Amino acid sequence: MQHFAAGVVFSALAVEILPDIMHRRAPLAVLGGFAAGVLLMLGLRIAGCRMEKVSHSPIGMTLVVGTDVLIDGLLIGIAFAAGAREGALVTVALAIEMVSLGLATAASLARAGASRTRSIVSTMVLALLPMAGAVAGNLLLAGLSDRWMEAVLALAAATLLYLVTEELLVEAHEVPEAPWMTALFFAGFIALLLLDMATPAG
Repeated sequence: MQHFAAGVVFSALAVEILPDIMHRRAPLAVLGGFAAGVLLMLGLRIAGCRMEKVSHSPIGMTLVVGTDVLIDGLLIGIAFAAGAREGALVTVALAIEMVSLGLATAASLARAGASRTRSIVSTMVLALLPMAGAVAGNLLLAGLSDRWMEAVLALAAATLLYLVTEELLVEAHEVPEAPWMTALFFAGFIALLLLDMATPAG
């Protein structure tokens, strides 16, 4: 699931986000937005590591995952602010990633000693955060000028790259893997690419 999700997210980045950034041709805005995205994700990583060290409880774990999925929701809102087509593909990509994250979170909560009821409630609350982030992101960014949108898209590109390279693939490689598992990365990539090609433009 993590290999497939990584392929889908990487495809959304390559098919929609990066071509849009290249088309706008604003290198300084891209540099600023990309740097901000890298700093944001590194800052969240440091904060998450510190939180996990301080608290190994289900509550601490839920806070870390909640921040992650809220950022994913904001990325969906950013993509829809850039265009309906971009928003739809990024939503599909991140939805698959969130399924993987939800399963992993439920398993982690169970291992941490959380009751079944708490695990279900926590997962349901986490499922609402991306929707809240998407609505907030779209409302805040819908009227941005082209230069600011360029910077925001570059920030989104940096966060999606981080998601693929430092989260999904790193976690997927923590267990022994068969060749067919690696092949799922490419299956996810081509699946979203074909979906984009089959979707009418406009």
